[in-house]
Amino acid sequence: MNRWLFSKPVDLAVFLGSAALSFALLGLGHALGILHADTPPWLWLAAVVLIDVAHVWSTTFRVYTDREELAKRRALYIGVPIAGYVLGLALYSEGELVFWRALAYVAVFHFVRQQWGWVARYRRKLGETDARWFDALVIYAATLYPLLHWHLSPPKRFHWFMAGDFVTTDAPLIDRVARVLFFALLAAYIVRSIVRFARTRFWNPGKDIVVLTTAACWYTGIVWLDSDYAFTVTNVIIHGVPYFAIVWFYTRDRQRTLGAAAKQTLWAPALPVFLGVLWLVGFGEELVWDRAIWHEPEHRAFFGSVWEVGAWRGVLVPLLALPQLTHYVLDGFVWRRAA
Repeated sequence: MNRWLFSKPVDLAVFLGSAALSFALLGLGHALGILHADTPPWLWLAAVVLIDVAHVWSTTFRVYTDREELAKRRALYIGVPIAGYVLGLALYSEGELVFWRALAYVAVFHFVRQQWGWVARYRRKLGETDARWFDALVIYAATLYPLLHWHLSPPKRFHWFMAGDFVTTDAPLIDRVARVLFFALLAAYIVRSIVRFARTRFWNPGKDIVVLTTAACWYTGIVWLDSDYAFTVTNVIIHGVPYFAIVWFYTRDRQRTLGAAAKQTLWAPALPVFLGVLWLVGFGEELVWDRAIWHEPEHRAFFGSVWEVGAWRGVLVPLLALPQLTHYVLDGFVWRRAA
């Protein structure tokens, strides 16, 4: 029986390997004395730009370079960016924090739902029909408890997009109760998997890897440690790397299915070209962000001098954020299948 979404080596690399890399970077941060500091520029470039920003643009390969797919739901694929930009302009006109807070909560929803999506795919792969509610409860606990802790704690030394984009309060009692429930659910999941294997020899290793690595990374990066460095390495890598994989394998399989017609229908480049294009576009987007909007001195070595955009800022910020918003919204449509 094939238990894996892509193949055993690929699944282990993109799910378990990405989590292992996150913890290895935590170890490196501890060794370098920067574990509790801000993300250094070299790691920010590798993780935020070449993984997080770049993976957003991979939606282009899933939708916009596939003529047949684009034709199927043209109104959706054209309408979402247009509506997103109009909404972004409206939100930004109400204030910068209003805009970033709205985008942060949409992003969080996307991050949480993606983890359930992997669990649902593994369930479907092995034909699991029982206890869907329990698997959903556990994977949502693995993501939502750390987020609840974030909202119920004093301000953290990290943020999603900008300082104050999450609404927070200090409610330690509720946090402690939720933490007990989180660990109880996780323990129940582990025990159930062990008992089921002992009784039936049934095992879904990919699903277990997703659940356990999600719980470990989100808890460590948000609850246990309180630093921008820790949050970055535990949040970005396990989210972006598997997404690269699903988009690239999808385009490769589409190419094989279409055969000779693929040349007229879609662009399905080899993996190095696929990643290279995404990295180049991601770097280009971040260059404009930094020069025009953020003006981060520590990133000047990557992007050069700043641009003064003045009143154009209110037009430019929603435009630059549009790839993210489009990715968040379309992701809920293009991979949707019954679990």
